[in-house]
Amino acid sequence: MRAAMASAEVGDNVIDSDPTIVALERRAADLLGMESALWTPSGVMANLIALSLHLQRGDRFLAPRDAHVLINELGSAAWLAGGMPHALEHDAGPGRPTPATVRAAVGPADGPYYALRTTLLSLENTHNAAGGTITPPDEHAQLVAAARASGLGVHLDGARLWNAAAELDLPPAALTVGVDSVSACLSKGLGAPVGSVVAGTEEFVERARRMRQMLGGGVRQGGVLAAAGLLALDRIAELRNDHANARTLAAGLRERGWDVAEPQTNIVLAAVPDVAWTLENLQALGIRALPMAGKVRFVLHREVTADDVDEALRRIEEDGR
Repeated sequence: MRAAMASAEVGDNVIDSDPTIVALERRAADLLGMESALWTPSGVMANLIALSLHLQRGDRFLAPRDAHVLINELGSAAWLAGGMPHALEHDAGPGRPTPATVRAAVGPADGPYYALRTTLLSLENTHNAAGGTITPPDEHAQLVAAARASGLGVHLDGARLWNAAAELDLPPAALTVGVDSVSACLSKGLGAPVGSVVAGTEEFVERARRMRQMLGGGVRQGGVLAAAGLLALDRIAELRNDHANARTLAAGLRERGWDVAEPQTNIVLAAVPDVAWTLENLQALGIRALPMAGKVRFVLHREVTADDVDEALRRIEEDGR
């Protein structure tokens, strides 16, 4: 990947274009089933761009409880995009609201002028805080249909959409049907050091390009970074290795008395009595984890091997706490 970055063909992606970024954007749009795509430095910026274009000040938007746009983006959806967030309960399963919950949250279309107008449904697949859980295509279609029937637009935070596609053995575009926009990360499991994309119609992406510049996301010779993203997109199928390692870790933790749900992709959530103490103890063992939704989150990625998982389980067993 570093070699690809060093030899990338570059241009000026602010003044005209960078050929490697253009190639990445075209490939990402094709994979995601959208007309066009735009490279961004981060997933947070990709989501903020989309929400800023979909929302007007005072609009209300819906998102599953603990969605990344609600708890991990510093309130930018409200502060910068101007939208009032409303969290939806996971009544269809971890990370997934039901269509009935979406319809009920929208409220009547003929409310008083001073009532919030709900205009957008923001979905997340996979859902990070729920443990990398997948929204399958049939449920996705029902949620989109419920949003459309209520007059809502739909944005999909697909930061880990590649994981869902790999686990279901489906093309990523099968999980974006009907949405107005989708973001997806090139880092995380795919291994690029920097970068995400936000995709939609050609008109949406032209507006998104202006918003990216407003947010400081325009870069010059960005092909150096896009080259890594192109290589990352060759690795989608390899994400299944991370999923297998996650299942091994979860099973090993359960054998050692931990309260761990079966992971669907590459994230393992463990319920523990004291999250801070557990994280400190794991750090002392040389095992890195983070807090998430009141639990301990382990994330498997391409630099964590099956041998690493075995070693982590050995250290936890020997520690005995």
